[in-house]
Amino acid sequence: MSDLVKSIRSGDPRSLAKAISIVEREDSAAEAILAELYASTGKARIIGITGSPGAGKSTLVAALAKHYRKLEKRIGIVAVDPTSPFSGGAILGDRIRMAELYTDRGVFIRSMATRGFMGGLAKATNDVVDLLDAAGFDIVLVETVGVGQDEVDVIRMVQTNVVVLVPGMGDDIQAIKAGLMEIGDIFAVNKADRPGTDKTVTEVTMMMSLVEEHGDWIPPIVKTVASRGEGIAELESALDKHAQYLAASGELERRNRERVRIRIETLLKEKFMGRLIGGALPASDYEKILDDVLRKRNNPHDAAESVLTRVQF
Repeated sequence: MSDLVKSIRSGDPRSLAKAISIVEREDSAAEAILAELYASTGKARIIGITGSPGAGKSTLVAALAKHYRKLEKRIGIVAVDPTSPFSGGAILGDRIRMAELYTDRGVFIRSMATRGFMGGLAKATNDVVDLLDAAGFDIVLVETVGVGQDEVDVIRMVQTNVVVLVPGMGDDIQAIKAGLMEIGDIFAVNKADRPGTDKTVTEVTMMMSLVEEHGDWIPPIVKTVASRGEGIAELESALDKHAQYLAASGELERRNRERVRIRIETLLKEKFMGRLIGGALPASDYEKILDDVLRKRNNPHDAAESVLTRVQF
């Protein structure tokens, strides 16, 4: 394990891929690897790319990665895909758009399946971001599966979030959804060569005036045509300005602290349930509780209280 950790710190892609697989499998060695590497994290910029399906997120990520490579930045990409109903793995259709990046040793791409995990992300996304950070990547791009109003967990794990919209595909309705509007630090109106681009920009501007979550930062709206690389330099400039704002305002510290809090609380819930069922509460007793609620002999609230009475803190 120490050799694997050392190789990851040196940026070895094979060792990194192996560690990510261990984390995704929830292998017993995963926690030890992550614990050993955690002190080496905290240097990468973590950028989320989210938005409605069909907005061109993958093409935008690929274009942004190429731009950063010209600036000699090492780029890690975590692309969260829907889960295959047959294999349980990631459906890799969107990765075709990043095919030309695979031969670039300064870019590491990992597709992850959601496996039923809500929020537009996969369960192990935070851990994989840590691995890429520890491996020395300057920028980590996290592309979510196409999200809706309630699937906005990406804001809890990135420093800057780009919401991608596209004219002519119902994004005027999508923009009204408060969840997406509140998490956007930057809005990219992609496929801006289509009719209706200016209308979309106007609608987003109007909606932002109703949102109070952004504080002193006014999210810029950038027009892009990712397939032709247009607007990518402007998007990178907006990202750089937001990074400067985060550092100067203290918001970066707040976001990092919130990310740590959410991670610890999520792990606590998982570990608590893991030790409770089959430990303090035999699995057969738990099934009996579930059956009682299902048959209306009990209700969920009282059932939860009955379980807590069996746990000593």
